[in-house]
Amino acid sequence: MRTFITALALGSAALAATPSFAKGCIRGAIAGGVAGHYVGKGHALAGAAAGCAIAHHHYAQQAKAAKAAAHR
Repeated sequence: MRTFITALALGSAALAATPSFAKGCIRGAIAGGVAGHYVGKGHALAGAAAGCAIAHHHYAQQAKAAKAAAHR
């Protein structure tokens, strides 16, 4: 029963993620993948991963700033 509750809690937490972070990750992954493709063989995957991480961080900072501005 404890395993079921834990799985349910993790599943609901995953669904609660905001779409803007996912959109930023997708945009960054596309841009990073294209840039990595032009750098050389095998770099597209690394570029996509880096682009996703960078865009995710950028959109998280934007959301944090917007939340702080709305709070004031």
